[in-house]
Amino acid sequence: MVLSAAAHAAQPPAWPSQETRAEQQARIALWPGDGLAPGDRPLADAQRVFERSRDPVVPDRYVDRVGRPYLVVQRPAHPNGAALLVIPGGGYARIVLDKEGTALAPAFAGRGGITLFVLRYRLPGEGHADGADAPLADAQRALRVIRAQARQWGLDPHRIGVMGFSAGGHLAASLATRYGDALHAPVDAIDRASARPDFQLLVYPVIDMAGPDAHAGSRRQLLGDAPAPERAMAYSPQRHVDARTPPAFLVHAQDDDVVPVQNSLSMYDALRAADVPVEMHLFPRGGHGFGVRGTNGLTAEAWPTLALAWIDTQREVSP
Repeated sequence: MVLSAAAHAAQPPAWPSQETRAEQQARIALWPGDGLAPGDRPLADAQRVFERSRDPVVPDRYVDRVGRPYLVVQRPAHPNGAALLVIPGGGYARIVLDKEGTALAPAFAGRGGITLFVLRYRLPGEGHADGADAPLADAQRALRVIRAQARQWGLDPHRIGVMGFSAGGHLAASLATRYGDALHAPVDAIDRASARPDFQLLVYPVIDMAGPDAHAGSRRQLLGDAPAPERAMAYSPQRHVDARTPPAFLVHAQDDDVVPVQNSLSMYDALRAADVPVEMHLFPRGGHGFGVRGTNGLTAEAWPTLALAWIDTQREVSP
């Protein structure tokens, strides 16, 4: 189960950690040259990783101060040709690495045969030149990198999806609806590849930035303390859905007291209105941030199996 706010407050503070040797060896830089995004500048402070868990069997790390964004590849033993750009959450203040990253490997890579590319993206509140668009620019570039290099990974370039959690779900939905936005001038041939995901999976996603169900923390990190209503609406993905938006799979718990379930419902309604194929699973219990390891004994435990079955059907509808 997900911890309550009081239980979170009682947890020990995070302490310094690091990425594993395997993660370091599996890195793919997003941007050429010095690794900085177009027009960006180096951060004053170095990237850092913190561990929040005291159980070495159940790590719970997060990373921040990402100045040079990159992917970490998790390769299956028996790849099926499909790939997922995985975008973990963290309220746009940090990026969790394990519960919505490494913990996905047994189900999605091991059982599903899907190659996972987990994104370490720039955080909007850390002084990047492109501000609120920095995460989306990284997500667009990540999808293009995967697609441009699909053959060398043994992937079908038309079976590349995105899966995002919480604030990472907002970023995934933004990619699925704003994949064509020109956020910078092309830097190389990779930028000529399409950034449109072939399908999207949104797990307890932040969606609305303008209404009463907005996640205040994510909105503050992305847009500042008091964004103008029109700016908040411009960063609400449900308002950008159209007939070209990729098919979607939505997962949410009805008792989520961090990101209200109405976020998924709003996205579902927008997808339906645009006649975009969508499958949604609402579970009565699960809270927020359950990932794949916070659902023991709950019906929400079934969501990875349902997601894998849905992904398998997308080969029939992807362009």
